Amino acid sequence: MEQTPETAPQQQSRWYAHYVLGVLTLVYFFNFVDRNILSILAESIKADLGVTDAQMGFLYGTVFAVFYAVFGIPLARFADVWVRRSVISVGLLFWSAMTAASGLARSFVELAVYRTGVGIGEASASPAAYSLLYDYYAPRYRATVVAIYTSGVAIGIGAGLFLGGAILDTWAEMYPVDPPFGLRGWQVAFMAVGLPGIAMAAWVRTLREPVRGISEGLVTKPHPRPFHVLGTELVSVIPPLNVIGLVRDGASLRLNALMALAIVAAAAGLIWLTGDWAQWIAMGIGVYATVSWVQSLARRDPATFAMIFKSKAMIYAMLSAPIGGFVGYGVAFWTAPLLMRAHETSAAEVGLWIGIGAAASGIIGVAGGGFLADRLRMRFTTGRLMLGYAAVVGTAPFVLLMIYTESLAVAFLANFLASVPNGFWAGIAPSTSSDLVMPRMRAIAGAFYILLMTFIGLALGPYTIGKLSDVFIAGGMSDAEGLRLAMASSLLVFVGSVFCLVMAQRHLPRDEATRLDRARALGEEVVETAAG
Repeated sequence: MEQTPETAPQQQSRWYAHYVLGVLTLVYFFNFVDRNILSILAESIKADLGVTDAQMGFLYGTVFAVFYAVFGIPLARFADVWVRRSVISVGLLFWSAMTAASGLARSFVELAVYRTGVGIGEASASPAAYSLLYDYYAPRYRATVVAIYTSGVAIGIGAGLFLGGAILDTWAEMYPVDPPFGLRGWQVAFMAVGLPGIAMAAWVRTLREPVRGISEGLVTKPHPRPFHVLGTELVSVIPPLNVIGLVRDGASLRLNALMALAIVAAAAGLIWLTGDWAQWIAMGIGVYATVSWVQSLARRDPATFAMIFKSKAMIYAMLSAPIGGFVGYGVAFWTAPLLMRAHETSAAEVGLWIGIGAAASGIIGVAGGGFLADRLRMRFTTGRLMLGYAAVVGTAPFVLLMIYTESLAVAFLANFLASVPNGFWAGIAPSTSSDLVMPRMRAIAGAFYILLMTFIGLALGPYTIGKLSDVFIAGGMSDAEGLRLAMASSLLVFVGSVFCLVMAQRHLPRDEATRLDRARALGEEVVETAAG
């Protein structure tokens, strides 16, 4: 493949790779500012729009997560065949515009629609960014690089909390009655954090695109029809168009119908149990789209399907972090509302101190965890997975302290101390998965991980805690005590994370050692050259 200055950054200095990492980390910062500002705005939105804790969990988690996960699949596949910097740039432009538009929402339904748009746009970022960074850095640095990139999460969460709280209180002080254009503080906050991302999108477009696979000497030829691939993938996941894709790919419609009936039955049962029809209809659509895509992938690209779904190490490793994410996302979203309820403090104060703690924990926990994971990997094949146990053991006690302390200062400190080990998860599963697939499959493997994290962690964690809170409050608890008990109960889910870590450790050495042999057996062309 002919290389040009535009497509050969392996010839650039190490500093350019660091520059790209910095820009993409800033993109991820905007991703999570826009996503997580909803936490500090939750109490104001509840008051203005008249929604419950479960509905806030739905807005933050499910309605965002379902579309984020479903569109993440075709956009990740698109990133595997098109210019990755452009995928990220266009996505950033779209989700930033949807965030700003959230400031125009006048009802729960309108806000849900805009959150859907944010989810679709943000689905473009991480799979393409993972793939881009893997070609700028050698494999031995991957957990560190992914962790540095993912530190944008914690810093973005911190900035979102700080900015949201400051804007809420400042707007209320400036306009206690009759605000300009009738805009509430939470609406202004959405606009303030969404608009800068539109300018950032132009900056991302200037990044150089590396040769795909160059970091391992497994150069992949450019795809001749990338937009055809995007169309094919969209048809594969969007109901009811997915039926066209299944017929085209020769997949079993009978099996698909049986899976659809099972999903409908499960959703109906959960609606009957909880009364939350929007939550379980959205989840049902997302799960059905996902299983249809997997069924189609098995026919269209059996090699990628087998490398991902027939590796026990891959499946267990990718489940361990999302199960932990159920706690991480749930507790992170409800911490600010809990402290405001339990300690009767302002949004600005909570946003400031939780924001500082989140940003600091991102640097220490996420980036530090990636560094530790890579060092452990140098000594043990399963070294990265071993750090997952530290994440569980280090997070739970401080979450309980944060929830039940009577001191606001201790609560702020405990939240920071819990966030540090919780950040260890960031580099474990993505870097592990990259070692188990071929270069052309990395973005889709990253999308599968994000899909699991989104459905298990984001769609279920905040909603479940919110629902339990509603139940406990309806049973006679105060709004603070109900939320406390709901958050504490969520920690039991960590048992599932530990089980998956144990199973992943059991299978990883063999699956990693046989990667190239398994790829060749599946018909992949494996050309090994010197890594760039």
